[in-house]
Amino acid sequence: MLKQRVGLMANNYKNSKVDLANTNVTTLYTAPAATQAIVKSLLVSNDSGSDDTITVTITDSASAVFSVYKNEEVGALSTKELLSQPLIVMESEILKVTAATGARLHVVASYLEIT
Repeated sequence: MLKQRVGLMANNYKNSKVDLANTNVTTLYTAPAATQAIVKSLLVSNDSGSDDTITVTITDSASAVFSVYKNEEVGALSTKELLSQPLIVMESEILKVTAATGARLHVVASYLEIT
């Protein structure tokens, strides 16, 4: 006899990484269809000898842009955790990052996808 499982959701731990080689707006993560993500960590590493800043935004399914961090400073030769609380990214929303200066910042997002 087969038992039907109702209401179970798949949970997948993942990460996304980008090297911000220029000052273009760069997609870090896009939530797939029928998926929400809980972003637990947003690490920014600065491998240059100069301070820099990063901007983080979420673009929703209607293409509206919401600022999460605007020109957040990241010290020279350091790593900074941007999140003090989890950040929820809903279906089809896009998490984007922009460096003030290219070829300095690396970003790693760690998240739980729920489908």
